[in-house]
Amino acid sequence: MVDTDAKTAWQLYQLNWLPIAAMGSLLALGLSVTGLRLEPVAYGITLAIAMSFVTVAYRHHVAKGDGADPKLIFSLGTIGQVIILCALVGPLSYVAGISGFPLQDQALLAIDRALGLDPEPIARFVNDHPWLADVLSRGYGLIKWPLLGIPVVLALTARYVRLQLFMLAMSLALAITIAISALVPAIGTYYGLGLPAAHFPDINTAVYAGQLRDILALRDGSLHELQLFKLSGIVSFPSFHAASAVLYMWALWPVRRLGGIAAALNLLMITATPVIGAHYIIDVAGGIALAAASIWAATAYLAWMSRTARVTAAPAPSATWQPSLAE
Repeated sequence: MVDTDAKTAWQLYQLNWLPIAAMGSLLALGLSVTGLRLEPVAYGITLAIAMSFVTVAYRHHVAKGDGADPKLIFSLGTIGQVIILCALVGPLSYVAGISGFPLQDQALLAIDRALGLDPEPIARFVNDHPWLADVLSRGYGLIKWPLLGIPVVLALTARYVRLQLFMLAMSLALAITIAISALVPAIGTYYGLGLPAAHFPDINTAVYAGQLRDILALRDGSLHELQLFKLSGIVSFPSFHAASAVLYMWALWPVRRLGGIAAALNLLMITATPVIGAHYIIDVAGGIALAAASIWAATAYLAWMSRTARVTAAPAPSATWQPSLAE
C-alpha cells in the first residue's frame, strides 16, 4: 500500500466521517442534558464554511469520476473535516467538564513531584529568563496552523493515505482525550500549587487564566452559553498539545526538508506545554502516549484493510476436478 493510493485514501476519508458523526451526536445529547447552549451565529458560519469545502470535494469527485484530481479532493475535503471536528470538540470538552468529578490537581502534582519534576522551580526558572518565556509562549501557540497546513502539504505531495491516517488518528486522540478529561478533571499547575498566575509575570498565562475561569464557571453553574471563538482549552490530562505535536511530527516526517523543521517546532511546543500553567508534566507524557496509540490504531486499521482487500481480490479456487487421496 502506497501513499498515492487514492482509492484507499478515499475509503479512509469516508471512514473519518464516523468519529466526527459520533462526536457530533454526543455533543447534541450532552447539550440537551446539561442545559449548555451554543451561540448560533459563529457556529453556523463556521460549519457553513466547512461544508463548502466538503461540497466542492464531493462534487468534483462525482463529476470527474476516475479523472478527479485527488489533490483537490483530499486537501479541501480534509480541511472541511478538520474545521467541523474542531468546532465539535471545543464545546464537547465543556460538556465533559460539567461532569462534576473531583478535581485531580493534587494527584497530578504529586505524580510530577514523585518523578522529580516539580513544576514550580521550572516555572520560576523560565520566568527569570524572559527571552525563554517568550520563545515558549510562541511555541505553545503552534498548535493552530498545522491543522490547516497539513492537509494542503500532504495532498500536494501526493501523500493521500498518510493524510487520512493522520485525520483518523487525530479524531481518535481527541475523542479519548475528552473522555479521560471528564474522569480526571484538573485546572492546571498554578492551581495545584496554590499560586496566582501573577506570581510569574513574565510567563504568558492567558491559556491557564481562561481554563481557570471556565472550569470554575462550569462547576458553579454560571456558564451557560458557549461562544466558539471564546472557548478556552479546559483539558489538562492528557495534554492534547503534546498529542497534537506528536501527530504533526508523524504526519509531516516523510516530507523532504519540511519533516525536520516540523519536528523541531513541535518539540518546542511539547517543551512549552508544562510551562504555561495549564498542564502538569504527567499530562504531557499522557498526551504523547495517547498520540502514539492513536497512530498505531490508525495504521493497524490500514493493515487490516490491506489484508482484507488481498483476500477479496484473491482468485477463486479452480473448479477443475482433482483426484482425492483415496483414489
